[in-house]
Amino acid sequence: MLSLLGFGMIATFLFLVISKRLSVVVAFIFVAILFGVIGGFSADMGDMMMNGILKVAPTAIMIVFAILYFGLMIDVGLFDPMISRILNIVKGDPLKVVMATAVITMLVGLDGDGSSTFLITVSALLPLYTKLGMNRLILACVISLSAGVMNMIPWGGPLVRAAASLQLEVSDLFNPLIPAMAAGLMWTLFSAYLLGKREKARLGTIHLKGASMAFAEQLSAHEIPGNPPRLFWFNALLTLCLMTLLIIDLLPIPILFAIAFAIALFVNFPHPKEQQERILSHANSFVMVSTLVFAAGIFTGVFTETKMMDAMANTIVSLTPEWLGSHLPLVVAITSLPLSFVFSPDAYYFGILPVISHTAANFGVDPVEIGRAALLGHSTTGFPLSPLVPATFILIGLVEVDFGEHQKFLFKWAFGTTIVMTITAILTNAISF
Repeated sequence: MLSLLGFGMIATFLFLVISKRLSVVVAFIFVAILFGVIGGFSADMGDMMMNGILKVAPTAIMIVFAILYFGLMIDVGLFDPMISRILNIVKGDPLKVVMATAVITMLVGLDGDGSSTFLITVSALLPLYTKLGMNRLILACVISLSAGVMNMIPWGGPLVRAAASLQLEVSDLFNPLIPAMAAGLMWTLFSAYLLGKREKARLGTIHLKGASMAFAEQLSAHEIPGNPPRLFWFNALLTLCLMTLLIIDLLPIPILFAIAFAIALFVNFPHPKEQQERILSHANSFVMVSTLVFAAGIFTGVFTETKMMDAMANTIVSLTPEWLGSHLPLVVAITSLPLSFVFSPDAYYFGILPVISHTAANFGVDPVEIGRAALLGHSTTGFPLSPLVPATFILIGLVEVDFGEHQKFLFKWAFGTTIVMTITAILTNAISF
């Protein structure tokens, strides 16, 4: 009975989200209440929901302060000198332009917001591609590859969803994946080199007088009006210290970001009115994501504590061949990218992943490995390909390329990223084979 109820709960959630009958946040809450009542758990539902919220609270707190911190660093121009120098170096060399596209996207992608990454990088680089007569599909491809791998950062959407769905610590998911992420970035640079070399062979080197400086100025157009870059070395050192402390796990990630943001905000904007303005300017970036995480906590609280998940996992285990059980992390890693065409990030991470994770646990596989495996494809390399991710259409709309052509051009490079990261994750024991 519980197993059927659980499958019904997941199916209802997926239907409402995929068919766009309800927003994800509303679907989480309504479906949790409906199936809690149907299952006869009305008396305990309040406690179940609160327990779920408490488990995801650290993740939501981290999202808020991470987005605020990197949004502030972009506002004060921390990355602009490096980006301007890169653009000055590339001149009219298509190979250097494509390589620069990858690096610039990686820098801008540190804010964890795919939409803003696409907006900033395309706005800065599209005029250069147009002036040089370069293939726009390459621009969309390289931005997608870079933004996809950078989407694995702890405050990015996929990892946040995985942590909230499986009720795991962000550091437990992310830290073992650092080598795989590094390998993904190296593959991105290698792919950019191959694509750039092809364009250079087609076009040759074109000399553009003063063009690169103009494009550098376009990239900085998102800064605070009338507010030039300030305290560059202080902000650079603070960010370097923050990244180091995140890796060595000295303090919980939410606390590190909260402290770093408070220091950065106070030093860069000492007046309370300015501080309030900076916080409000980034509110849209974190309100929706943090709301989603808390709503997911309500859903998973009911789903887990009613034992529906346990019952579903037992049913699936009885149907899964023994030889396949121990290889589930590899199966999830390889299939996660193709599944991005079928399931939106919310549907996959909150509807599919918990059941797979619980099933894997019955075969002796740590659920954290399933979470890591999912991150290697679905919403990292998969999100710029998926027709279910709105940010994808922002990208192709700005670059002005056909969506089908974009998918066809990008898929082999994106799947290559997943393969490279999966192999690295296996070799570093982030996931088992």
